[in-house]
Amino acid sequence: MRKAGILFPVFSLPGAYGIGTLGKEAFAFVDFLKEAGQSIWQILPLGPTGYGDSPYQSFSSFAGNPYFIDLEALIEEGLLTKAQCDAVNFGDDPFDIDYEKLYFGRFKLYRKAYEAAKKKGMIASSKYKKFVRSNAYWLEDYALYMAVKDSFGGVNFMEWDEDIRKREKTAMASYKKKLSEEIECYKFQQYLFATQWEKLKKYANKKGIEIIGDIPIYVAFDSADTWANPGLFELDKEGFPTKVAGCPPDCFTADGQLWGNPLYKWPEHKKTGYAWWLGRMKKCFELYDIVRIDHFRGFDEYWAVPYGDKTAVGGKWLKGPGYSLFAAINKEFGTGRIIAEDLGFITDSVRNLIKKCGYPGMKILQFAFDANGDSEHLPHYCDKNYVIYTGTHDNFTLKAWIDQMGKEDVKFAKKYLNVKKRKQLPEAYIRAAHQTASETCVIPIQDYMMLGNEARINAPSTLGTNWRWRINKNELNEELAKFIKSFAKVYGRLPKKEAK
Repeated sequence: MRKAGILFPVFSLPGAYGIGTLGKEAFAFVDFLKEAGQSIWQILPLGPTGYGDSPYQSFSSFAGNPYFIDLEALIEEGLLTKAQCDAVNFGDDPFDIDYEKLYFGRFKLYRKAYEAAKKKGMIASSKYKKFVRSNAYWLEDYALYMAVKDSFGGVNFMEWDEDIRKREKTAMASYKKKLSEEIECYKFQQYLFATQWEKLKKYANKKGIEIIGDIPIYVAFDSADTWANPGLFELDKEGFPTKVAGCPPDCFTADGQLWGNPLYKWPEHKKTGYAWWLGRMKKCFELYDIVRIDHFRGFDEYWAVPYGDKTAVGGKWLKGPGYSLFAAINKEFGTGRIIAEDLGFITDSVRNLIKKCGYPGMKILQFAFDANGDSEHLPHYCDKNYVIYTGTHDNFTLKAWIDQMGKEDVKFAKKYLNVKKRKQLPEAYIRAAHQTASETCVIPIQDYMMLGNEARINAPSTLGTNWRWRINKNELNEELAKFIKSFAKVYGRLPKKEAK
């Protein structure tokens, strides 16, 4: 079935209290998708964010982001009061996210909600206990990690006292006892997130909307994943990485990209039958209908940079797990619910791996119209088993991209897309994406809105201005929905019922 969808992060939703959440505006966006003839909502990773605010550098590969908990729902449930929420300063700009203010404001409110929940008997309820029990395989370590982290002033776990840093039994027991309330509060936050997400996802699915989730290939070094599973990562005896993740130099970045994530010790994963990865994917398929795996080429070969290097130049390619990991995943979950993010320098070996796995790859139209070469992202190369995008969260917005294109590239794009003026190109790109043979077409909401780089989500290798853009509620209107629907209708991407 031909489908169309929109890429739109949860944090970019409108609403009160500083950031987009899983509240009424998220439900309203599902209604907007339905009105616009869409079948898909693609989001970014949902994990709790740390330094740099990136959803691709999370404190846990399993936990949900507490910032996305809807405070208005907690007010309705009697766990908080409106006065308590209104008293917190979340920032003055409703179209920007101030993560520092969120950090200092939200967790105090969650503690108040936890205390209220205890009084109401929620913590003792069978529903809450069932959640804690069924998620114990990751929740126990995450809640303890966050509570201990707070007790050390939020520093990286490598700066904790050695006994708890190395998870010695007596230290683990001591901190669990000493921080029992803080640990339980973090568990409660995850219960709230999971409860609210489940309601939203059920609502979306009932409306015929599937959720495409996004997972990073790597975990953050400063994370519960690394702290709790040191044997699964390339770490030395003290716990520091020996090599870290990144990307080699290319035409965009002379020094490459130094991500800093610890690398997997793949032989150890293989010995366990990839148990950690199967647990991670199990959680993903509980949260999402379809999972996009970021940086898929890293499973074939990955760029390993010596720990301590200031750039990624000194790295080298090492072999990843290849098909053996995905044989285990496919056996457990099937092949029909994964998208491989196959961007960057792609070799025949990577192409063969994706083909063997049976996953669709990605095509990006911003990469297509290079007058100097025959780009594999051109629409005529996009067959059924690709997901077509105008751009991703890491790209310029479409309008901004076209505004800065060189004269020859513009000339080529205009000729290919049969338009006469540069200003006609954004809509022509969107039209071309819908025209392709691709079964699935996903367009960032900013591209439909013809917004410039003021609405860009992320500029890789930069800090401070990313992951902050929020939409104006008034812009999600009937006129925009009709514009979006017009493409899905003409090119056979409406949901089946509407197509009739």
